Amino acid sequence: MRTLLHHFLPLQPASRYGLMVLPMLLVACATQQSVPPSQAPLPAPSESAQVLTAPPTGTASMEALKTLVQMQDRLDRIAAPLLLKNADLCKTQARNLLGFTAKNRYSYSSEFTDAASNLFGLQERLQVIGVLGGSGAALVGIKPGDVLLKAEDKDLPQGQNAERIAATILAPMVSRKASVKMSVLRNGEALQLNVPLTRACGFRVELGNADNVASYADGARIMITRGMLGFSKSDEEVAFLIAKEMAHNALSHPAKNRSYSAMAAMIDNLIQVKPDLSLLITGGGIKAYPLEMDAASDHLALYMLARAGYSIENTRLFWQRLADQYPQSVLSSHTALHPNTSARITAMAKAASEIRSKQAAKKVLLP
Repeated sequence: MRTLLHHFLPLQPASRYGLMVLPMLLVACATQQSVPPSQAPLPAPSESAQVLTAPPTGTASMEALKTLVQMQDRLDRIAAPLLLKNADLCKTQARNLLGFTAKNRYSYSSEFTDAASNLFGLQERLQVIGVLGGSGAALVGIKPGDVLLKAEDKDLPQGQNAERIAATILAPMVSRKASVKMSVLRNGEALQLNVPLTRACGFRVELGNADNVASYADGARIMITRGMLGFSKSDEEVAFLIAKEMAHNALSHPAKNRSYSAMAAMIDNLIQVKPDLSLLITGGGIKAYPLEMDAASDHLALYMLARAGYSIENTRLFWQRLADQYPQSVLSSHTALHPNTSARITAMAKAASEIRSKQAAKKVLLP
């Protein structure tokens, strides 16, 4: 089965995509778009469960796709500054990106193929649906709706395997160039644009199709469940979650905690239209993070948040509220995977004080 929202994304080592190529298109960060605005109110978890778990048809399919796009777009928008402003903290996991997202009608699971065409005009060719603000793509004027024709004079593919084939074409280009010459079709006119590459953290940020209040990271990807989106009261709180999982990935914690395979399997499962929810009952074999890893990721996450322009003042209140409402005893909850709440909050207080001192002294924010 194809995934719930199959993004035109970089292929990652040891992932469900199989081959390793360098990332070229950003999973997220659509600040200009042809899809519903991310500011639209999100449905409650119980409502989204009804929309997302039953195979929809006709009008129901279009409404379901709108809901999916709204939730994913919200994640993308919140993640954008975190990914862009922290490339040096992601170190070996930073990548060159063109700075836009493209899909065709086959980028969605079969339940949504017709809806993608009807709602967004997606057809056989890959079409830009989002542009990362501040990226090279935004700088040269790549726009949502642009149809991808060529890259460096090589024809870009169409049809069901277009994303995978395009990845193999674009990967060597972004690995050895400072910019990529793109040919796009806009309003019937072919345009030539030279797109400078953008350095950013190369993590995919995904929506999990489940109501458990959790987030996951497998070293290459980050997943926030729709249950966690419903729990979070603001974009700022969602940013806390994304930064936390980014820090785990940047510090290679999923591999060090010997949870990479289990985390990857959980993410692979929850991006499906109809995931196996029995894994949430057992926890999927994912190990809880030890205190030293959690404290290290919290420390780095606060720096990532501050560098991206997010406030760090309410982080401790958020994590305490999350632990109070969904304690360690709740399987497949965030606190079950991060059980050392009190110690984490103490470590966060120290990190926050350190960051505020550096900000006051106008020093570079490096941990």
